[in-house]
Amino acid sequence: MIHLFVNFLAASAGGGLTYVRNVIPQFARRTDLRVTAALSPDARRELAAASNIEFLELELPSVARFWYEQRVLPELTRKSGANVLLSAGNFALRYSPVPQILLSRNSLYLSRDFFRDLRSRREYRMLLATRMRALLAKRSVHWADVTVAPSQAFATELERWTGAKIVALHHGFDKDAFARDCSPLPEQAQLRLDAVADCLKILFVSHYNYYRNFETLIHALPLLRHRLAGRKACLLLTCHLAPGLNPGTYKPDYAKQLIRDLAVSEMVVELGPIPYHQLHHVYAQADIYATAAYAETFAHPLVEAMATGVPVVASDIPVHREICGDGALYFERFSPEALVESILQITSENKVRRSIVERGTTRAGQFSWKVHVDQIIELSRLLLE
Repeated sequence: MIHLFVNFLAASAGGGLTYVRNVIPQFARRTDLRVTAALSPDARRELAAASNIEFLELELPSVARFWYEQRVLPELTRKSGANVLLSAGNFALRYSPVPQILLSRNSLYLSRDFFRDLRSRREYRMLLATRMRALLAKRSVHWADVTVAPSQAFATELERWTGAKIVALHHGFDKDAFARDCSPLPEQAQLRLDAVADCLKILFVSHYNYYRNFETLIHALPLLRHRLAGRKACLLLTCHLAPGLNPGTYKPDYAKQLIRDLAVSEMVVELGPIPYHQLHHVYAQADIYATAAYAETFAHPLVEAMATGVPVVASDIPVHREICGDGALYFERFSPEALVESILQITSENKVRRSIVERGTTRAGQFSWKVHVDQIIELSRLLLE
C-alpha cells in the first residue's frame, strides 16, 4: 500500500487552498492509500475526517516555512511510516528520506512581467524576496525525484528554466462537488449583487495581487461605459481593495486610486471574499468572466466559469489558451481596448456567446480531480518500483 506524506503547509489562499479542498476528498475515497497530511489549522477546518488520512496541524509564519520544512519534515515523514513524499508548495526537501514528488505551481519566479511590474511599483523588497525564493524553487526541481506542473505551458517554461524533465498533470474539477452547497451567500454580498441586477456583470474571482492585473480590468471600465451607450455595466470582485484585507503584502492603493481617477467607483462592486463552497452562486449571477492575468500556472476560476455556463474572456497567455482552448475569447493582456472589444463581441452577438458557452462547458468537462489523483498515485507507484 502507498503511504503518502503530503506537505500542504503552503496552502493559505487561492489555488493552493483549492488544491487541498479537492484532492483530500479524492484521497479519502482510495482504499489502496494512506495519507499523512501536514497543513495549517485554518486549512484543516475546511476538511472532513477520513479513516485513511491523518492530519498534522502545524502553525507557522510563511517567512519561516521553508527552513522549518527542511529541519522538521524529514523526521515527521520518517515517523509517519510514509514511503512517498508529496511536496505541494513549490519547494522540495533537500534531503527527503523517501522518494519525493514536487508540485511546482508558482509562475512568478519565471515572469518578466512580474519583475517589471514590481520595479514600476518600487516594490524592491518584494522583488528581492521573489528572486531569492526563485533560486530555492529552481534548486528544488533538482532535489525532487519527479517534478509536476499543472499545465503543459508551465511545464515547458520550467524545463527551459531548470534543464530538468517536468511532468504536466492538469488539475481537476468536479462540477457536482463545486455546486453542491445550497446555503445562501453572505447577506452583504447578496445585497451588493441585488443592487446591480440590471447591469452587465463582469466577474473576476481573486484576492488582490499584482500578477492578476486588476488595473487593466479597471482601465477598461470607462471605455466599456462609453461603448455600451447607456447600458450599465459593473466589475464584480471577490475581494476588498483595502490594505490588510488580502493575503500577502500586495498593496491595493494604486488600484483604488485608479478607480477614483477614472470616475468608475459606481462600476466596481467589491463583494469581499466568498467562501469557496458558495462561489457557484456568484458565477450563476454573472454575465461574463474576465481575467487580465499576465502570469498563471492553471487558473481554476476559468474552469469554474466555463462549467457554470459563464462565457470567458481571458488574457492571451499560453496557460489560458491551454486550459480554455476554444471555450474563451482572448485579448492582449495589457490592452483594455482589446478587452472591451472581446466583451462587446459576447454582449452584441448571441451566436458568439452561445458558441463560447457551449465550447467552454465541454472543455470544463475534460478536467477531473479523480484523474489527477490517479496520476499522482501512479507516479508514486513508479517511484517505488
